[in-house]
Amino acid sequence: MNQHLQGNVDDFGMDTISLAGPLEAKLKAVREAGFTQIMLSARDVVGHPEGLEAAVRAVRASGLRVTGFQVLRDFEGLSGHLHDYKVDIAKSMLEMCAALGSRILLVCSSTSQHASQDLDVIAKDLRKLAMLAIPLGIKVAYEGLSWGRTVNEFSTAWDVVFRADVPNLGLGLDSFHMFATQSSLDDLELLDPEKIFLVQLADFMWQEIRSVEERISTARHFRVFPGEGVHSQALAELVRKLHWLGYRGDYSYEVFNDDYQQMPLPVVAQRARRASLWLGEEVLRRSVPLPNQIRLRKRQGQ
Repeated sequence: MNQHLQGNVDDFGMDTISLAGPLEAKLKAVREAGFTQIMLSARDVVGHPEGLEAAVRAVRASGLRVTGFQVLRDFEGLSGHLHDYKVDIAKSMLEMCAALGSRILLVCSSTSQHASQDLDVIAKDLRKLAMLAIPLGIKVAYEGLSWGRTVNEFSTAWDVVFRADVPNLGLGLDSFHMFATQSSLDDLELLDPEKIFLVQLADFMWQEIRSVEERISTARHFRVFPGEGVHSQALAELVRKLHWLGYRGDYSYEVFNDDYQQMPLPVVAQRARRASLWLGEEVLRRSVPLPNQIRLRKRQGQ
């Protein structure tokens, strides 16, 4: 494999949700496509026929670095027994996250009608979750789900993270949700790049989503890899802007697609690899940085 190209591919990873089949087969296909990292879905881990310990062994034996572990849903804003229940679920998720060697747990904003819409209450709950994660060395990436009840854009998610003010609580950005809500990329300039813990990328096949129902259906069944849909220009602009802002973390492909679930794993993994080469070589062009670019950027931030 061309090492020149491999360096850029290392910035991008696949998600197990994009592939059909058992966990070991997914890990093998991702590794053989040239990726070095994998985003793990809890369902792929706990669904292993030999149990959690076997799944952990498979992940560690694959040699792939774990980008993150997903996903904790509808956690924040609850009270009483509902809050206690979700805290118990969160503790279990954090334990699995740590066992897998993942340093990031992804949390999606709540859709529950039983949850408070008070941003201070939401921030308080996320602060509690982050504190539970500290002893395990885990960061919590909070993502604004585009059909979230209160937090449905990344700018509001950032407001909550800012209010919580915990070092290991940051943002998870998802291009699908950003494009679905037509969020302004200019608002990214409000963010601290050090508090962006994860960026998930996906495209889709139509320009406009006309209802919440269509948004949910598209998100869960019809996403495609970057460069395959109709939002390539916007995706390129997003990645460039994040790079310009100073983001140097991971990019993971959050691609739910029913068609991919019926295709051979290596074929799907190669589609993801093409997306990585496009983003790494043509969009970011990290292989030919400007002289002293990194040093100059560091000085400007001092």
